[in-house]
Amino acid sequence: EAAAWLSAARAARVASLERGGCGRSSNRLARLSDGSRACVRYGINPEQIQGEALSYHLAGVLGMQERLPPMALALVEARGRQWEPVREELRGSHWAEGAVVSLTRWVDNLTAVVAPAPWGAEAGAGRRLQPLSAGELGGLPPSQLVELVQWSDLILFDYLTANFDRLVSNLFSLQWDPRVMRRATSNLLRAPDGGLVFMDNEAGLVHGYRLLAMWDPYNEPLLRSVCVFREGTARRVAELHRRRSAAAELHRRYRAREPLWARLGFLSERQAELLQARVDFVHRHIAQCRAQ
Repeated sequence: EAAAWLSAARAARVASLERGGCGRSSNRLARLSDGSRACVRYGINPEQIQGEALSYHLAGVLGMQERLPPMALALVEARGRQWEPVREELRGSHWAEGAVVSLTRWVDNLTAVVAPAPWGAEAGAGRRLQPLSAGELGGLPPSQLVELVQWSDLILFDYLTANFDRLVSNLFSLQWDPRVMRRATSNLLRAPDGGLVFMDNEAGLVHGYRLLAMWDPYNEPLLRSVCVFREGTARRVAELHRRRSAAAELHRRYRAREPLWARLGFLSERQAELLQARVDFVHRHIAQCRAQ
C-alpha cells in the first residue's frame, strides 16, 4: 500500500497548497491530482528533510515502517510539471526554487496519545523510570501488551535516531510542568485501528546526533525503562549488531527507494559510526533484559 501511494504521489501533480494542518507555518497541505493529500514539509534547513527521509528508511530497516506514514522527496520547480498548477501559491510560500521537500501521506482520523505507565505515572511522580517486572507484565491483558510493544518500538526508534522531539521533549518539560506526561505526546498520534503513528521525524539522525550531549540524559534512561520488545525488532537489532551493518543497510535502502537521495546526501562517516554505536547499545540492553 505504501509503495503504491509513493509511486502515485511521485507521478501526481500538486493541485493545490493550503496553510495549516501540517506543523510549522512554512509547511503546506497539498491536494494531489490523484485525489490524495500530503503534508509538504519545507525544512528550516536541508538537514531536517534529510533527517525525515533517513528516519523513514531506518524504520524500514528495523521492520517498523508501517508506523510511519509513507514519505517521498520532491524537488520544488515552479515551472516543472508537478508544481505548475500551484505556481502562484509557490510565490507566496517563500520556498526556494530547487529546494528538496518531503511529501508525507495525509492520514485521516488520527487522535492524540498520552503516555501509559510506567512512562506517564512514574515520570509524573518524579520517580526514576523503572522497567515493568515480569510479574506486572504477566497480569496485563493482550491489548495492553500490544500497546506496550508499540511504545517500546517508539522508544527504541527514537533512541537510535536521537530524536528529542517526542516523548523525550515531554520528559524534559517535567522540570517546569509536573503534569506534562498526562498530556498528549508530541509528534505521536493514534490511527483508528489503534496503531501508533510516528509523525515528524526531522530531528532524527542528523540534527539529533549533533545535540547528543543535551538529550541523551533523557533518551538513555527512557530506553533503559523498557524491557519488553517485539521479537522482530529485537531480531533486527541483533542482526545489525552482528553484521555491523546499520549504516550500510540504511544507505542501500535509501538509494534503492528514494530517487532524489543524492540531492540531500547520506550520513557522514561520524554519523554512521554513531548509528552503529547506538544499535550496539540497544543490543546490549536487550541482552541485559533477557539475563534478568
